[in-house]
Amino acid sequence: MKFKLQATDSQSKARAGLIETAHGTIETPIFMPVGTAGTVKAVHQHELVDAVKAQIILGNTYHLYLRPGLDVLQAAGGLHRFNGWSGPILTDSGGYQVYSLTEVRKIKEEGVTFRSHIDGSKHLFTPENVMDTQRIIGADIIMAFDECTPYPCDYHYAKRSVDMTHRWLQRCCDRFDNTEPRYGYEQTLFPIVQGSVYRDLREKSAETIAGFGRDGNAIGGLSVGEPAEEMYAMTEVVCDILPAEKPRYLMGVGTPVNILENIALGIDMFDCVMPTRNARNGMLFTKNGIINIKNKKWEADFTPIDAESDLLADRMYTKAYLRHLIRSQEILGAQIASLHNLHFYLWLVREARTHILAGDFREWKNRMVTQLGEKL
Repeated sequence: MKFKLQATDSQSKARAGLIETAHGTIETPIFMPVGTAGTVKAVHQHELVDAVKAQIILGNTYHLYLRPGLDVLQAAGGLHRFNGWSGPILTDSGGYQVYSLTEVRKIKEEGVTFRSHIDGSKHLFTPENVMDTQRIIGADIIMAFDECTPYPCDYHYAKRSVDMTHRWLQRCCDRFDNTEPRYGYEQTLFPIVQGSVYRDLREKSAETIAGFGRDGNAIGGLSVGEPAEEMYAMTEVVCDILPAEKPRYLMGVGTPVNILENIALGIDMFDCVMPTRNARNGMLFTKNGIINIKNKKWEADFTPIDAESDLLADRMYTKAYLRHLIRSQEILGAQIASLHNLHFYLWLVREARTHILAGDFREWKNRMVTQLGEKL
């Protein structure tokens, strides 16, 4: 993997760059649609390419490990061949999912034992076998195995957790560097900065992670319930330490406003389930604000979902029709709303990139942030 920094905004820390992978080049800043179980929910692969204009998608190690399982993925030749997506794929390590299984997991130095949410079967994730699992899945970018601490989090727990995450990272790197890529193309490992909302822990973690000298770096453990101001403060601390010549990935973030504010702090890559999850519940993100399509005000609104959009579904279907579909729990409603939100998120990061390259990002960002949170 190679990263080329093309421009930095003179009035913020926003950056535009290019990430080269074996499955294509990614223009940053970028948003990655989340394909948890090998699919971005309710969206075809050709729609991701042609309508959403996605450049990279995310797969989830925990879910793919459990189902369809490593034997199936290996027999298929990896996730790209299994699901028909030909672009780059990033896999998370499963650390966040294991973190969320509070009642059915146990964290030790060796790794994490947990019970499957599907059938209750017992499993062990270690730094070593998580590297092997992501190799088999076939991701272009592989995430280190870490512990994601909750919010709020006791300082001493957060400190112990960071230290263990760093020890696990050494084991991840050792295993990754001593194994071969699968399926005939290179794979890249990103470490993850942790430290909850404690500045000294974030600084220590960022310095440690930077010292491993990998091709890119990630920031985890944010967007887990902390106020947005704390997220931004921790992101700024970390971005000031992580090397500028490598891509920075903020995991699991977030709303359109969160994305723009974190781009301004120096983040290059994002992922979040919000555009698709909220779409299935009738929440639409637009450049003028947020629409709850279930509200009665849209019942007889026969205007297009977004007449100015270049997405066919936005121009073809009306707000009234989409409201009917969502309220009736028709599958087509989830499909249209998911396409709309993903298309909007990718439009937003493309616009951000355009304004970074043009030199007027900060002014544009400040204007957009006031609009994006409006309730329509």
